This record gives sequence, C-alpha cells and structure tokens, in this order.
Amino acid sequence: MKIFYLILTIIFAFFIVTFSQFNSALVTIKYYSIQDIVVPAYMLIFVALLVGVIITGLLGVMERFRLNRTISRLNKTIRDLRKELRENEAPPMIEDRKKDIQSLIMNEEPRSMTDRSLQ
Repeated sequence: MKIFYLILTIIFAFFIVTFSQFNSALVTIKYYSIQDIVVPAYMLIFVALLVGVIITGLLGVMERFRLNRTISRLNKTIRDLRKELRENEAPPMIEDRKKDIQSLIMNEEPRSMTDRSLQ
C-alpha cells in the first residue's frame, strides 16, 4: 500500500511541476484602488485551490461537531427511556405466585384458591 501512495505522490508532483511550467504567465490582480499584485497564473490557481480545501475542511469539522452533539442527545434519550422502562417494569414474582401460574398453565387449580375454599 505504501508503494501505491508513493506512486500517487510522484504522479501528483509531476502534475504540479508540469502545470506550473505551462501556466507561468504573469497575471495582474486588481481590486479597486488597492495596489496591483502580479503573480504567476499557477500560483493564483493553487492559492484558490488551497483556500477551497481549507474552507471545505472547516465545514466538515463543523458538521462533525453537529453530528456528535446529535449523537450525544440521542444517547441521552436512550438512557432516559431505558431508565423509565426499568422503573415501569413489573416487580419480580414471588415463589408462591410462580407456582400458581405454573399450576394454571398445567390446568390445575392454584394453591391459593384451594386455601381460600378451605376457609
């Protein structure tokens, strides 16, 4: 993989060198009454490219922070809902109650019912 990156870097460097050789004509930048600036065309293009990359990177970082805030808010909502679910859970069954349910399942009369009928 390192060789692949090395080859890409060499190709990119070759592109930059040939681009700057073919676009070395001087360009005058004028903006109202500010002093005229004379720079090579390739330098102007590379600066514009660099500014675009920096702005895009900053927008990406801002988006990442926004998404992290959203994730944190949603995780808090999940925690709150789980806590509420635990609070509203049915209490654990007592052993006698379990036996009554098992006897109902097996179509028998529950023990507590027979105890009441004897009284």
